Amino acid sequence: METQVVTGAFGFSGKYIARRLLKKNIIVKTLTNSVNRKNEFQNKIIVSPFHFDDADKMAAALEGASVLYNTYWVRFNHKNFHHSEAVDNTLKLFEAAKRAGVQRIVHTSITNPDKNSKLEYFSGKGILEEALIHSGISYAILRPAVLFGKEDILINNIAWMVRKFPVFGLFGDGNYRLQPIFVEDYADLAITEGEKKENTIVDAIGPESFTYRELVNVVSKIILGKKRLIFSMPDEIGYWMSKLVGVIKGDVLVTREEIKGLKGDLLYTTSPAAGKTKLTDWLIANKGTVGKEYANEIKRRKDRTISY
Repeated sequence: METQVVTGAFGFSGKYIARRLLKKNIIVKTLTNSVNRKNEFQNKIIVSPFHFDDADKMAAALEGASVLYNTYWVRFNHKNFHHSEAVDNTLKLFEAAKRAGVQRIVHTSITNPDKNSKLEYFSGKGILEEALIHSGISYAILRPAVLFGKEDILINNIAWMVRKFPVFGLFGDGNYRLQPIFVEDYADLAITEGEKKENTIVDAIGPESFTYRELVNVVSKIILGKKRLIFSMPDEIGYWMSKLVGVIKGDVLVTREEIKGLKGDLLYTTSPAAGKTKLTDWLIANKGTVGKEYANEIKRRKDRTISY
């Protein structure tokens, strides 16, 4: 039987990719920082820590795998994790994959990566894309803008704020755009690309595009049956208001870099849709649960036993 590896199979997108591989009767390994996280697989997959500090052990964990699905990354800089560290660790992962004889890497990037960007998220992804392209390993680079699904952060927490607050503040005019893709569609795309041989880069976007203002209106209208009052505010005021919510929840709601990325239209492309599921349809089907609870990223990272 064929063996393939998924990083972070107990997390968000990695879980959906691992599910599909198991259904195809593929032996699934996962590399993870959360070996004790509660999960659905019940010993159906082989679990190993990343071993970023030991190249031999990481290469050994990848030995015999034909495809590596890489979802490893960090969303923002924090005292316990940094973009620069995530870049270094991913480069080690690519090198270990090459040593282990992995034939293909399906890598999760971001729309509009640029190694020269002043935004670390986008520059880091650009550095990694360049490294993978020159690695000599067959690759598929997938560039999602925003993933949505029951475990996601962004859409859920917009819905949470819509439920909790009578007004919703936007950074500036809110006319910057994004193109969410359903996590199930993203996993399907990853599997399809994992089965190919040719090198490719795909903008992994969904079938609907929204301005941020439109997105908030859509979420509020579906969740509440009415639109929330929306007002524009300077970025810095919006950041500090978001930071206050973050302090109350023990989390990071949004960063200055994320605000700049949104306003720079970096979560938008002119590419054709790679997913088929509309966010609006998914919200209608899940309006009773989306945003009922705040999705706390820091809590997920601190407590590596709780399920996503």
